[in-house]
Amino acid sequence: QVQLVESGGGLVQAGGSLRLSCAASGRTFSTYAMGWFRQAPGKEREFVAAVIWSSGSRYYTDSVKGRFTISRDNAKNTVYLQMNSLKPEDTAVYYCAAAQNYINKVPPRLNGEYDYWGQGTQVTVSS
Repeated sequence: QVQLVESGGGLVQAGGSLRLSCAASGRTFSTYAMGWFRQAPGKEREFVAAVIWSSGSRYYTDSVKGRFTISRDNAKNTVYLQMNSLKPEDTAVYYCAAAQNYINKVPPRLNGEYDYWGQGTQVTVSS
């Protein structure tokens, strides 16, 4: 059973930084891709960033390029999302997700490509 546990959310002023963590357990994740999504109130869940665990290949949605960085720590089975220069529009619940047995070269960006989801962590950016 794969488990994903997010942490690191909170309240921050615009321009500030947060680092989200996603601790993964229950599998060997070398064949997985990992992603971060977010959902703001009244909006659909949207893709933020993803990484292929084995290759380190990364992909970002345009609105976070240059501000957010996704990374993984193989020894800790943990994926991070470093968020800098935060804006009020980044306010959302952030979810970690895992896509098993992922063989494509481009990281997955669609909800349906992921098999496991965490419970989410709230990020609130005040203006």
